[in-house]
Amino acid sequence: MEKITNTEIVLNGPKTKANLIAHVSSLALASIPDETQGLLLRMFADPYILEKDERASLVAQLRDCVTRYPDVFELRVLLGMALCVSLDAQAAIEELRESVRLAPNSFIAQLKLGELWMRLRVVDKAEGHTRLAALLSQSLAQSELARRQAAKGIERGGYKSPFGAVTHLFRRLWTRQRSESSAALDLS
Repeated sequence: MEKITNTEIVLNGPKTKANLIAHVSSLALASIPDETQGLLLRMFADPYILEKDERASLVAQLRDCVTRYPDVFELRVLLGMALCVSLDAQAAIEELRESVRLAPNSFIAQLKLGELWMRLRVVDKAEGHTRLAALLSQSLAQSELARRQAAKGIERGGYKSPFGAVTHLFRRLWTRQRSESSAALDLS
């Protein structure tokens, strides 16, 4: 029978792994250069304010951070967002998919991938990731973000039942028939 030391128990425990990952994640986020942080803040304030060369610089700097810390999903989310602002949808999809693979229970990774799918009009994927983000929300603010994103998807014509068009057609016919019959009564 193998004896397991206290050190092995602690190092192999699920809470320890989660705490170590969080520590590495915090370290990775703290290691983002000041210039990149400034560009990120400007991008968050208004994504259209960055010039083309600034967007390219931001993407290059974030790619460098992801290369140094490939398992930190938050960096991949930031890179995916920067790629979206740079209009590189395919690369953004790849980065955001990887962030979801690394952290499937991450609210922000699911929300941002859902947002990208929504903008690309891939309704079923957008709905799935947005719904999952709503389920993962841990605050009223997060819940509200997911709710608003889902509402935008509905406004844009997504997240509807495939029978919606048929129902809409019957509803139009029903109201037309009712208005014609009432108009006929007014003329008599």
